[in-house]
Amino acid sequence: MIPLTLEQLADVVGGELVDDADGGRRVDDVTIDSRTARAGSLFVPLPGEHLDGHDYLTDAAARGAAGMLVEAGWPLPGTPGAIVVDDAADALLGLGAWVRDTADPAVVAVTGSNGKTTTKDLIAAAVGAGRQVVANVGSYNNELGVPLTFCRLELGSEVLVAEIGARGAGQIAGLMPLVRPDVAVVTTVAGAHLEFFGTIDAVAAAKGELVEGLAPDGLAVLNADDPRVAAMADRAPGRIATYGRADDADWRAEDVRLDGLARARFRVRDVDVRLPVPGEHNVGNALAALAVADACGVPLGDAAAALETALVSRWRMQLERTADDVTILNDAYNANPASMESALKTLAQLDVPGRRWAVLGRMAELGAGGEPAHDRIGRLAIRLGVDGLVVVGEDARAIRDAADQEGFYGQGDCYLAADVDEAVALLSPRLRPGDAVLVKASRSVGLERVVERLGTAAPDGGPPA
Repeated sequence: MIPLTLEQLADVVGGELVDDADGGRRVDDVTIDSRTARAGSLFVPLPGEHLDGHDYLTDAAARGAAGMLVEAGWPLPGTPGAIVVDDAADALLGLGAWVRDTADPAVVAVTGSNGKTTTKDLIAAAVGAGRQVVANVGSYNNELGVPLTFCRLELGSEVLVAEIGARGAGQIAGLMPLVRPDVAVVTTVAGAHLEFFGTIDAVAAAKGELVEGLAPDGLAVLNADDPRVAAMADRAPGRIATYGRADDADWRAEDVRLDGLARARFRVRDVDVRLPVPGEHNVGNALAALAVADACGVPLGDAAAALETALVSRWRMQLERTADDVTILNDAYNANPASMESALKTLAQLDVPGRRWAVLGRMAELGAGGEPAHDRIGRLAIRLGVDGLVVVGEDARAIRDAADQEGFYGQGDCYLAADVDEAVALLSPRLRPGDAVLVKASRSVGLERVVERLGTAAPDGGPPA
């Protein structure tokens, strides 16, 4: 963050510095979690579903926070550094906008139903081969996470890569006054958050708000293999670059091959690319990253080399290995039908000597289409040759039932576990060295706990072949 005194900060956010506050005290970090406050932090208290950040003002101060915002009407904490504001979230948005304008980076924004976090990570790596890059951590992609990401900019930051999420129409458009992207990347449109959107076409309309937010000289980077994304070219006010496997894509992957851990190797414009993350679907995400790097002036060879060692956010196609030589494909962060299908296909492509297991849970926020979507996943698992299936939670029973109906019953291990504890108890004694296990469900299920209980060691695989 660009350092500010409390006096300057109060002016930026339109707040009032409490009389006994030291206006010369400097702030160089912003947090909305009092547990991460440190010397130099600004603590921004926000209301939550059950708690309010204002209840933790003294905790933030005890951890060394240099300043804190306090909404009018809340009692002052009795600690130095308080700035009174009308609305803490609005103040955070204003601070993010000030840092953005002061640092003045090129802004790359990424959205999509699937792959946006991994694509954001790959873009940060590829562009980082030639530019000073700031990117959001994990999936900080909403009306709070995006301004927090902008607050991380420093003088000298050249490119900001921001993931943008949405669970309803107008949410992306609402962030455009802050984001003002120079490059907009759309990965996919799929049946995610249908409980809120209603239809996939409504999802496409919302994701396209990012493209419409471009300036006339901006660049839309669009997935040519997804018809709904490709159609967003009509909504782009400026330049367009397409990527994918389609013959007419501007950035096209050729000679795609997978190693034994399902990591892709391919060629683009006569340059070899090797990916460290499994999943053939990540070829498209890598192509998007290379297109953005090119737009930022990074030589293709340098960007491709950077992808080979890119680090992606945890619980997203994360390869791990247990002490008993079981390969874990940890994709537990979230799930919808399209991402579940990609994960199962990746499991099937792993070259392992043992059996392939899938530990699957509920795909949330699908609305009326939830049960048939779970049914399709259960049938797909069998068609792809999964040897063992553990379904976690009564609300995902349709996966297990469909697998049985597809012909799994009597042919392999197929279980319904009430919770994570039962899932681990069922799975652990059945695993053998050389087996592989996919773990995937929506965030609310918390299936990363299965991976923790299985006791994974260091990340698996080494460099891409």
